[in-house]
Amino acid sequence: MNCKDPIGVIDSGVGGLTVLPYLQRLMPHEDFLYLGDTARTPYGIRSRQEIATMVAEMTAWMEDNHIKQLVVACNTITVLGAPTIRGLHSFRVVGMSKGAKLALTATKNKKIGIFATDFTVSTQAHQKAILELDHTAQVFSQGCTKFVPLIEGEQFDTPELAAVVREYTDILKKDGVDTVLLSCTHYPFIKKEIVALFGPEITVIDPAEETAADALADLQQHKLDRKDGKGQVTICFTADLERGRRLASRVMDISQCRFKQVDLHSK
Repeated sequence: MNCKDPIGVIDSGVGGLTVLPYLQRLMPHEDFLYLGDTARTPYGIRSRQEIATMVAEMTAWMEDNHIKQLVVACNTITVLGAPTIRGLHSFRVVGMSKGAKLALTATKNKKIGIFATDFTVSTQAHQKAILELDHTAQVFSQGCTKFVPLIEGEQFDTPELAAVVREYTDILKKDGVDTVLLSCTHYPFIKKEIVALFGPEITVIDPAEETAADALADLQQHKLDRKDGKGQVTICFTADLERGRRLASRVMDISQCRFKQVDLHSK
């Protein structure tokens, strides 16, 4: 590895695209290689073994592309396998921040809500992280099974999406939370809708900014950060390239990005 190698970013689909702008902002000199497994999304409803197999294929592809660091821009993959990935490859690995410190700083009544996939909720990883820092906090986790298919399906500004957002926000409102973590990288695509239904009294937090800061600190610690040049971004999907391009344009400037469709099984 050397400092001119790219930073890899993986996700089960398009969700990790919401993390890319934070990474670019903090590290403008770096090259980024994004891989979204749009052929098999969503991961959050799959078994542990299925997810592990698919992640192994993505990380092997990244190894073949000689990355220096992998940002796991997916909470489901992070809670399942970030430590495992570290033991299998030479590149550095940074998982999604759980946002525990951010949530505890923001909350006033210590009632914190979590929007996540069913798999992430089942691991209780975010709840444990919060309670380790403050055992008096109350954590209310809500699996949002219907969000990812609607986002991947570009169902923005539809009655279906509005109804689902209301369904999930109403649940956490009844729990009395004053802070909510978006613990799936897909959800910032609809952060505006979520914030609108929660109202100004509830703080909605996207941990992506903290994740980007973690990635930069890791590179600096190992003297792998680039300090000059203009970074390039290559965005790859395993299916539906044009749909991926459209979704990318909703969260970032794609004018300087290259897009490719890839096959994880080809050599």
